[in-house]
Amino acid sequence: MPALVKARLVPRVAAAATALTFVLAGCGGGSGDSGSDPASLAPPRSPLYIEAAVQPEGKLKTDVEALAESIAGVDDLGGLIVSELESSAGDSGEELDFEKEVAPWLGEKGGLFFEDFDGEDFHRYGIAIQTTDAAASQDFVDKQSEEGDDPVEDGSYEGVDYKIESDDGTTLGVVGDFLAIAEDERTFKQMVDASGGESLAAEEDFADAFDAAASGSLADVFVDVGGLIDRSGGSIDPDAKQFLDSAGIDPAEATAVASLIPGSDQVEIDLSSDLSGEDPPSGDASGLLGELPAASTAAVASANFGARFGEALDQIDANGIPGEVPPGKFKSTLKEAGIDVEKITAAVGNLGVFVEGSDEDSLTGAAVLTTENAQQATNTVSNVGLLLRATGTSGVTALSGAVSGFSVRDPEELGPKPLVVAAKGQRIAIGYGLRAATRALATNSQETLATAPTYREAVGALGDVPISGFADGPAALQLAGTLIDAEDRDEFREARPYLAKIEYLAIGSGSSGNLATAKLIAHIGE
Repeated sequence: MPALVKARLVPRVAAAATALTFVLAGCGGGSGDSGSDPASLAPPRSPLYIEAAVQPEGKLKTDVEALAESIAGVDDLGGLIVSELESSAGDSGEELDFEKEVAPWLGEKGGLFFEDFDGEDFHRYGIAIQTTDAAASQDFVDKQSEEGDDPVEDGSYEGVDYKIESDDGTTLGVVGDFLAIAEDERTFKQMVDASGGESLAAEEDFADAFDAAASGSLADVFVDVGGLIDRSGGSIDPDAKQFLDSAGIDPAEATAVASLIPGSDQVEIDLSSDLSGEDPPSGDASGLLGELPAASTAAVASANFGARFGEALDQIDANGIPGEVPPGKFKSTLKEAGIDVEKITAAVGNLGVFVEGSDEDSLTGAAVLTTENAQQATNTVSNVGLLLRATGTSGVTALSGAVSGFSVRDPEELGPKPLVVAAKGQRIAIGYGLRAATRALATNSQETLATAPTYREAVGALGDVPISGFADGPAALQLAGTLIDAEDRDEFREARPYLAKIEYLAIGSGSSGNLATAKLIAHIGE
């Protein structure tokens, strides 16, 4: 019985979270009222919730099937899924005619939640699958129960009958218009309670987050950041907490939603979150990104970096650094050393970072900061170099030539190349090796990302969303293959044929109201 439901239906909803698995996938979607949403069976403050449609229709069905053929060579995804379901059921001694026993009552959407998080893993899952015919759904559960080899215990709670599998406690039954499956009896009862009104669907934060989710998605993933912290005992890594505090972010109230949107030749993930605080990042750094080297394996850019960095420094100055710098002394201590961080952050504009190389030996890259004042850029680099030498930092050497700055050599920590900090014109570069730093400072190069056809295609794929990140698929895969840990090589080898289909990754970022937004597109080649 439940062996079939547990082994087949649970993966069906969970796998819908990613179109790349193609183990079980659904399409369609759009939300109805909260009473018909699978989230109406999820307990309040569930830290992780995934919702997906379970029957492909229209363009989404066509797009998912096109991706399945492109990535995995599957030309009939729906037929393959049904065949695998029926074959698996037969192998377990539970015959299944999907079209006759499941399709007539299967609804549009399914939801998967996890009620507990211990800091590392999620526990106590629950699944709610919409049904168009509750009586037929119950007949299916009863039939599988009778035909299964494992003993089944009957139960009832608040007028809802359910079945408990003896081997591991998996519990299932029909709750209203849903087939409900839970990891254990306790979680199933919580789903029944949630159906009475106090559910995740009824929470304002959840509703607001889902309202901001992209339309036309295959699946939506909701994360309650504060809920994760609560479920893990309220603990958070001290370094992470200090970083969030310094940026003025309170994770206790933060949420995020990611939406998976398939296309005929791409997979898109849209993200919206209030984790960035009341003032989400804004601006457009695509111009700087396009000026980075054309041979970049991967590159990212961030707009208005100086302003956000200044806000973070203000928080650090106000809070101090425990055991090192008392509150109110951070910026004044640096100023006494000749570094006026307020002037520096006021002068800094955008940030760009690029990486080049095909293996560990050739790996290099640099960060580049734009400024409004060339003299400020030169003075800043010079002052930092003087400070390092004054504090006895070894390996610091002044640069001479077309750029001003210094290098730091430390073979044990940095490897064979020096860390170079240099300024030229209105740019500051921090590069691994002189060549990378020099390329970061170049403003008149004829070989930039903006001239590369694949990059231009990535810009077009994002539409009116400014591009803020780019990775060349084949180059990134080659580099990853040389850097992967030995214990992960077998898994990487299995995934490589599918990853090799990715021509490029494009990232766009922006804001909407008080939400930070991002878009990731993986373009799939033939």
